[in-house]
Amino acid sequence: MLNFDEASRKSKEAMDTMLKSYSDTAKGFQAIAVEGVEYSKKSFQDAVTHFESLSGARSLEAAFELQTNYVKSAYESFVSEATKLGEMYSDLAKNAYKPYEAPVVAATAKATKAAAVVPPAAA
Repeated sequence: MLNFDEASRKSKEAMDTMLKSYSDTAKGFQAIAVEGVEYSKKSFQDAVTHFESLSGARSLEAAFELQTNYVKSAYESFVSEATKLGEMYSDLAKNAYKPYEAPVVAATAKATKAAAVVPPAAA
């Protein structure tokens, strides 16, 4: 027999879980966007500063050294930022899945139990 109160409660729980997950996901994407904008601003400012110092170089050797140092620091900064963004995306995925983890485990256990009860078909 269908219990409408129980069905209503389960529906509300599912909707609350979904809305919380969407809210957390939106906050995660917003944090990633902010991080990307901050990195872009810093990278641009570093490039402007580099070109200003490069234009004041007195010799080819000095310009080459400035360029080498800039490329090295830009690469290290990029790798660091890419690692940070990768961790942020990973955390976002984990947090988005977390509300659904318990229901999925429960459904899997229930399906496994039901499958064990059903006898295999005769060949």
